[in-house]
Amino acid sequence: MTPQEILAEHGPREAMDYDVVVVGAGPAGLATAIRIKQLAAEKGQEVSVVVLEKGSEPGAHILSGAVMDPIAMNELFPNWKELGAPLTQAVTGDDLLVLSETGATRTPDWLMPRNFHNDGCYVVSLSNVVKWMATQAEGLGVEIFPGFAAAEVLLNDDGSVKGVATGNLGVGKDGEPTGNFQLGMELHAKYTVFAEGARGHLGKQVLSQFKLTEGRDPQTYAIGIKELWEIPAAQAKPGLVVHTAGWPLNDDAFGGGFLYHLDGNQVTLGYVIGLDYSNPWMSPFEEMQRWKTHPSIRAHIEGGKRIGYGARALNNGTPQALPKTVFPGGALVGCDAGFLNAARIKGSHAAIKSGMLCGEAAFEAVTAGRSSDVLTGYEDKYKASWLHEELWTYRNFKNWFKKSPLVGKLMTGVEHWFLPKIGVKSPPWTVHNAAADHTKLLPAAQCPQIAYPKPDGKLSFDRLSSVFISNTNHEENQPAHLTLKDASVPVATNLAKFAGPEGRYCPAGVYEYVKTDAGADRLQINAQNCVHCKTCDIKDPTQNIVWVTPEGGGGPNYVGM
Repeated sequence: MTPQEILAEHGPREAMDYDVVVVGAGPAGLATAIRIKQLAAEKGQEVSVVVLEKGSEPGAHILSGAVMDPIAMNELFPNWKELGAPLTQAVTGDDLLVLSETGATRTPDWLMPRNFHNDGCYVVSLSNVVKWMATQAEGLGVEIFPGFAAAEVLLNDDGSVKGVATGNLGVGKDGEPTGNFQLGMELHAKYTVFAEGARGHLGKQVLSQFKLTEGRDPQTYAIGIKELWEIPAAQAKPGLVVHTAGWPLNDDAFGGGFLYHLDGNQVTLGYVIGLDYSNPWMSPFEEMQRWKTHPSIRAHIEGGKRIGYGARALNNGTPQALPKTVFPGGALVGCDAGFLNAARIKGSHAAIKSGMLCGEAAFEAVTAGRSSDVLTGYEDKYKASWLHEELWTYRNFKNWFKKSPLVGKLMTGVEHWFLPKIGVKSPPWTVHNAAADHTKLLPAAQCPQIAYPKPDGKLSFDRLSSVFISNTNHEENQPAHLTLKDASVPVATNLAKFAGPEGRYCPAGVYEYVKTDAGADRLQINAQNCVHCKTCDIKDPTQNIVWVTPEGGGGPNYVGM
């Protein structure tokens, strides 16, 4: 049965009414809810707010480096230290290394571009920060529903957003309700805020529905693959921040590594690769694994134990690609919109600030008796904020690298080292991007194959053992949440022309080509492995793969990531 047929037979759905519904309990969504409730308390008003979270708990699906600039947290909770926020490890040093295959050159401090300076920032587990924010939100009266995936955008008769519906539970692989079937519920709101992270499932729909990207550059993305390690105490350097450029990537791909020392003898490290790469033989997962074998990285983690793994797509945050963030009855915040500073390798402060600005606009609208109109106050507040100024200052970073890595390095030096030296804060030029990432793959026959070393099980690992420690789990008897518009396309186009890139760009072993009994090729989708990174939805060269929400509570369960 189709979802529409199920609803017709088992409906209607139960409905709940709120002033504001927020989809996603990440930094942006929680900041939205918190700011609304803070203002309501200050003004003696009652505004009802609910947050839906598809993970098993707030923070379960949160993955980031992360070095956090506390500027937005200072505004949201000026007393966050007294409240026990898990920002405990201040940055103590910055290393920017340019790697060759066996060596490394450290950028002198005096030559370090401003975007790599992390004075006053903190090395954090963003999942732990989000768990703490959720506790603060609940203390203010925000309702949080974990394990509920928002699966459908609901519209009013006039076309404005009415709210969202959660997915049905207990539907079998065949699409038929099982004995555990439970119909989803509707949450109606005066305003609905989408805070799902990069390439949000519903955010993608409202971008199209309301034509929010017209006149904007195509959004550009990267995949970040991360691990958490426990290391011997003698190797711990709490607060040290290391970024790398160069090896193992060649000169036609954008990316680099990060390695941050937390307190408690832990290191968080990972690799980010732009999803505009052209060689279909590239595997971001394998690039990250061999990067760890470099002497400059090995020295930090050798003798340690890997205790966490995850992956997530991120947008590269150029304001030229930022869509219109408001539409009748709704708004986009955080990475669902594209608020991220790729040059500074930071997004959490931008997510929190965008949520605060949206929350302020929503509170003003609700308490003025408005509903389902356009929250123009949100965009006005953004344009007048430090966030707009910051993102505009760094607007060209990723697009220079789209010209070439050499141009990117040169212009980063010009814009973020030389210009500040002569008193120019923001470059007087703007560079645009005209092509979506999925259009950049070249035919496999035109590209050199890449031979990756076998994992040694000590520093480097395979996909399945990695997915295991991400604590990923899905109810197996449910429709696959990785769907194909046309089942013939993978073999006819992706395999024939691009040598089946799905199996390489996916960091979780979801996609593999297998032979049928008759000897024909078939794409097998192991949806139970999915860590919800959204890379396939972005990089698939035919845009034939569509990521939809699985049952709520499924997916990774990140701890300390």
